[in-house]
Amino acid sequence: MDLPALCLVQSILEQRGIRRAAALAGRPASSASAALRRVEAALSVPLARRDGQALVPTLEAQARLPHFTEIARAAAGLAALGHGAATPPAVSLPALARFAATARAGSINAAARSLGLGQPQLTRQLSHLEAAVGRTLLERSANGISCTAAGLEALALAERIATAWDALSAASAERFRRSAATWRLGTVIPFGHESEIAAMLARLAVGWRAARPRQPLFLASTTADELVSGLKNRRFDLVLLDTDRYPAEFDGRLIGRSRLALAGPRTLGRSQDVAALLRQRPIAVPSPRSGLRQMTDRFLEATLSPAERARLTLVEVDSIPVIINLVLDHGHLSILPEHSLANIAPPPALLPLDEAYQQSLSLVWPRDALSRQAADVMTALLSAP
Repeated sequence: MDLPALCLVQSILEQRGIRRAAALAGRPASSASAALRRVEAALSVPLARRDGQALVPTLEAQARLPHFTEIARAAAGLAALGHGAATPPAVSLPALARFAATARAGSINAAARSLGLGQPQLTRQLSHLEAAVGRTLLERSANGISCTAAGLEALALAERIATAWDALSAASAERFRRSAATWRLGTVIPFGHESEIAAMLARLAVGWRAARPRQPLFLASTTADELVSGLKNRRFDLVLLDTDRYPAEFDGRLIGRSRLALAGPRTLGRSQDVAALLRQRPIAVPSPRSGLRQMTDRFLEATLSPAERARLTLVEVDSIPVIINLVLDHGHLSILPEHSLANIAPPPALLPLDEAYQQSLSLVWPRDALSRQAADVMTALLSAP
């Protein structure tokens, strides 16, 4: 890990944007993006997530931001040593650690032995560090080495950086220890406590605790796109998607299907013409990132002409409970799973759709033996009556 990458990440978190941070640093956006990926990989922690067009620091990043800020300030101090340079020197953390060890040892030979390096190798690395900082940091003499005035300042800054990085690494190590035995399942958002998905997940939580008492199960709900992204960056170990389509790099298994219905206010007659209804009333739809929305779009494309679809009033709400309230109390329509809506008392008016339109639930996991074993247990528990 090096100072420019850490400073870029600090700026990304402060500015909440890769392009803004890159522009401030005078670097390409691709460099800032690569720095973020490198630091996330080193810490094994996701530091930012997309929220529309904005980049939002995760809670983990917000907790660690003071340490990133301390590193950035110390790096600015190192840059100032080099005759007021505006950018942090291209120095790695191991290079700073070797410089600090040498300065404390007072001898390149002694430092090289303690670091497990050859003396010529350490001497070259110290010379590269001085060149990067732009100042002579160590004075050589027959009695060993000593720090110059700039070297004493650099030593204090190097140790500040090492302390902040140790704090970042220790927090991640502790998080890893806490989560190493925990299986993390990401799921689609249940419609409510009475929904079929909520009941399945409750059964899973109870059954998993009985089957694997020493491996806690953590459940988190979000949209289909976020679930796939979380599976790719290992934020989740397995995910439950509301679609039967998922990246080919993963394995998956269909858990169940639920027939969809056009839901409307309770006063709606069951013999209504569906196409006419769609043209007459506003339609509440979930986020395009959800599998349910993708199925809704397929139905609208099959039912209405392009000109009719262009005149539709779509109300996009990323909350199923809010959508249900829009249907029940405000005259909206929505396409939702028939089984889950039937549990509402009294339920909304439901016009069942053709069997081609169903909500699929798929359990998806990485292609490795351990994940497959967990998937087998989860499948049995999710499918239990």
